[in-house]
Amino acid sequence: MPAASLPSRSPSPELVARMQRLAEYIDAHAAESLPLARLARVVAMSPHHLQRTFVAVLGVSPKAYQSARRLAQFKARLRDGDAVLDATFDAGYGSTSRVYEQVPGGLGMTPGAYRAGGDGETITYAVRATAMGPLLMAATARGVCQVEFGDDADLLVARLHDHFPKAAIVPAGDAAREPLDAWMDALEAHVVQGAPCPALPLELRGTAFQIKVWRFLLSVKPGRVISYGELAEGIGHPDAVRAVGTACGANRIAVLVPCHRALRADGSLGGYRWGLERKRVLLEQERRMAGHANAGARR
Repeated sequence: MPAASLPSRSPSPELVARMQRLAEYIDAHAAESLPLARLARVVAMSPHHLQRTFVAVLGVSPKAYQSARRLAQFKARLRDGDAVLDATFDAGYGSTSRVYEQVPGGLGMTPGAYRAGGDGETITYAVRATAMGPLLMAATARGVCQVEFGDDADLLVARLHDHFPKAAIVPAGDAAREPLDAWMDALEAHVVQGAPCPALPLELRGTAFQIKVWRFLLSVKPGRVISYGELAEGIGHPDAVRAVGTACGANRIAVLVPCHRALRADGSLGGYRWGLERKRVLLEQERRMAGHANAGARR
């Protein structure tokens, strides 16, 4: 985000609290028309000052924040089984086409397909113990759709069912075990032994914005890192730093989509869906192997 777009000094704690209260107000009124003038009256600020302060505190404009909250509520209604038209109007879009016109990135799929939750699909999975804890890998006929580390194998399987509630989810039998085993072997060799990251077929499932973030992350080479701000710049949305961080947190394909390579601007780890210790280990392993490769190239 360009420095010129931020206030010259960090917002005071009082202003931060006001922006947080305004975010709660937007959450409660996300389906309504919220022009900047209306929001400015809520917090007794000028529209210009509000815009700059909100961006400084939350990383996105009030309009972008409302769009994200409206989309989240819309998707939640679909997941809960509401009819597409009911969910559309309740979220304040007016028509299904407005979902794509008003929301940056849209859904990345039709509302009906998102709501389906894997309906009619078969997802095969396997779980194994690794040096970083239980590892689950799941795949459709098109590619790997979920890779997760955890502390409990049963919980990993439960999460898979939660994410694809209408799919036929089955443990890998003899026919599917062989390719899944080979893929998991390759991934574990990369994580534990520093072998090259396997180029496995991936089936990315998310909003168009999320998939744009994940695809950009695939271009970040092992041993390198990128800040959330640089990632936002890289996908052409420099003001969407917070949304980029959320997209990283929504990634369900660990390591293969390398969200662990995204850090805060100050170089600190930030968050990681599978625990900061795993993120630290992955980064240290990749830096070490990149160093070895560079040393070998200089000989």
